[in-house]
Amino acid sequence: MITRLHDPNYSRWAAQIRATGGCRQPIHLRGRVDHIDRATGELLHRYSTRTEPDRILRLPCKTRRASRCPTCAEVYRADTYQLIRAGLTGGKGVPASVTGHPCLFATLTAPSFGAVHTRREKHGKTLPCHARRDAATCPHGRVMSCIARHGSDETCLGEPLCADCYDYAGSVLFNALAPQLWRYFTDALRRRVAKSSGLTLRELRNQLTISFAKVAEYQRRGVVHFHAVIRLDGPDGPTSPPPAWATADLLADAVRYAASAVSAVVPALADEPARVLRWGTQVDTRPITMNGELSDQAVAGYIAKYATKAAECVGTLDRRISPLDDLGALPLREHARRLIAECFRLGALDELADLRLIQWAHVLGFGGHFSTRSRHYSTTLGAIRVERADYVRDEQITTGRLPLFDEDTVVVIAQWEYVGKGYSLGDALLAAALTGTALPASQTSRGGDAR
Repeated sequence: MITRLHDPNYSRWAAQIRATGGCRQPIHLRGRVDHIDRATGELLHRYSTRTEPDRILRLPCKTRRASRCPTCAEVYRADTYQLIRAGLTGGKGVPASVTGHPCLFATLTAPSFGAVHTRREKHGKTLPCHARRDAATCPHGRVMSCIARHGSDETCLGEPLCADCYDYAGSVLFNALAPQLWRYFTDALRRRVAKSSGLTLRELRNQLTISFAKVAEYQRRGVVHFHAVIRLDGPDGPTSPPPAWATADLLADAVRYAASAVSAVVPALADEPARVLRWGTQVDTRPITMNGELSDQAVAGYIAKYATKAAECVGTLDRRISPLDDLGALPLREHARRLIAECFRLGALDELADLRLIQWAHVLGFGGHFSTRSRHYSTTLGAIRVERADYVRDEQITTGRLPLFDEDTVVVIAQWEYVGKGYSLGDALLAAALTGTALPASQTSRGGDAR
C-alpha cells in the first residue's frame, strides 16, 4: 500500500479506481485503440495501456450478482429498473400511451415438496410455524408440527420439518424445468386469450401482442418462483393500442388458466418415479396502477431487486461447485448441501444430461436466465448500456481526452488482452478508501490480483 501511494502514477491509478465506481474485482486489460484515417491510412490518435499504471486498464466487472460486487450489481439493478418502468409508463423509446394498456403483476410459485419451517403473519401478528392439534408422525419418527413463532432472520426458515421426507429430487427437477414451464405457460396464455376472444392464434397476432418482463426469485426452501409484468398491446407492440375487448380481467383469467394447464413430464428413471411437474396452486394476479400500493415504481423496484440475486438466501455459494469438491467442507446450509448433492446424483444420469444439473448445482438446478423480457416489452439492457457508453465518450471528447473525429472517415482498430482481475490486499484497502466502499471479507484473507 505504501509503495502504491509513493508511485509517481498514483493519481492516474486513483482515477482508474474511481472510474470503476468501487468495483470489487475490476477486470485488467492490456492493449491499444488506434484511430486511422480511412482515406490516407494516417494514424490520427492512439490510446495504449503502456502509459497506464502497471501497463493495464482497469474496468468494472459488470456482474449482476450483488454477492460478488455490490457496486456493479447496483448498476445492473438500476438498468433493469429503467427497463421495467419504461414498459409501464413510457420512455426509452416507449410512448407514454402505454399506461393505458391492460397490465398485470403476476406471480407463479412452485408446488410443495415437503413441509418446511416458515414465518407466517396475520394482522401484524406472528403465527406459529406449523401448529397441528393431531399432527401426524412421519415414517422417520418425527412429528410434523412446529409451534415456534419464527423471527425473520432465523436460519431454520426454509428447512424441512423432516429432511428425510423432503422431495429433494423433485425440488431440483422443478428448478431445472422451470424455464420450460414458463415457455409452456406463455404459449398457453396466448391460446387462452385467443379462445376467449373467439380468434385463432394467427388472427390474434394481427390484433394483439402479449408482452412481458419477468424475474426469477428463490424461496428459502430452494425453489424458484417467477414474478412477471404482463401487458396487452396492439399488433405493433406498445406503439399501438390493444383492441377494446382486451381487458385486464380477460388477461387475469388467461394467466390463471395457463398456470394450471401446463406441466412438464419427467419419466421414471433409476430409482426415481415418473413425475408431472406443475406450477403451485398459489397464482397471484394484480393490476398495476400509476398510484397506489402496486404502482409502477413499486413493481419496477421489486423486479429489479431480484434481478441482482441468486440462490444465496438458501445458503449456497455464488460460484460453481465441482463434484470433486468436498461438500462437507464448504460453508453451506445442510438443506442447500443436500440439494446440491441431489444435483450431482441426478446429473450423473444419462437421461437427464440435457438439464446440466451438475453445471448448475450451485444454483440448485436452475439454469435459466434470472431476468428476461419479450421482444416488444420495452427497451433492452444493451440499448441502455450504449446510451451510457455514448455519454462517456462525449464526456471524454469534451474534456479533451479523446479527439473529435468524423466517424464516417475514421477506422477504429482495437486490440485487447485479458490479463487478470481484482486487487492485491494493499490496493484493495486503498480502493475502498478512495470509493467509500466496504472491503470484501475475502480480501482480508488473501490477495485477489491475478496479474
